Amino acid sequence: MTKNEFAERIKHACAAVRAEEALLTEIDSKFGDADHGLTMAKIAGAVSDAVDGSGGGIRAMLNDAAEAVMRLNGGSAVPLWNTWLDGMQEAAPEGDEIDAAGIQAIFAQALEELNDMSGAKVGDKTMMDAVIPASEAIAAYSGSDVGTLFTAAARAAAEGAENTKNFTSKFGRAKSYGEKTIGTPDAGALSMACFFQGLAQA
Repeated sequence: MTKNEFAERIKHACAAVRAEEALLTEIDSKFGDADHGLTMAKIAGAVSDAVDGSGGGIRAMLNDAAEAVMRLNGGSAVPLWNTWLDGMQEAAPEGDEIDAAGIQAIFAQALEELNDMSGAKVGDKTMMDAVIPASEAIAAYSGSDVGTLFTAAARAAAEGAENTKNFTSKFGRAKSYGEKTIGTPDAGALSMACFFQGLAQA
């Protein structure tokens, strides 16, 4: 996959997130600060613009995306997404080509960095409920087709986000609502699932 092809997938991912801004706001308004939709729209816009305007290789492109997010003012999602993207660029190739093994490397590094910062696990009803299974699906992929890899990741992320309906929130403002949060998906997991859905679009 070329840098330009990767950039297109990232822009599709950002568009998928921005398309769900109203839904993300609605979900977050039940037990959160009602700002997740707006925050994610900002993050998605910043990432999309950064990859679209990046003049370097793949590492430089992902670094530009991470720095663009870092400059934003917003909710808790901003530092988390900055950390995730920064982890990606650390393992990314400097050139303009990346294969399935390279994709596995960048998402493994991104998960490691995010784990260190977040501390949340599957079942804690956070974005990690989508990130972890998607990252595990990427790591488990044994083929060479990047499109199939991202499709598997998107499926795992969507299932993870859906499963958050069954959990009680253990982080953030929603934590205080306890069992009342059961039945409502986590907005952070859903926005991450949207991002992976977009990555699966060539």
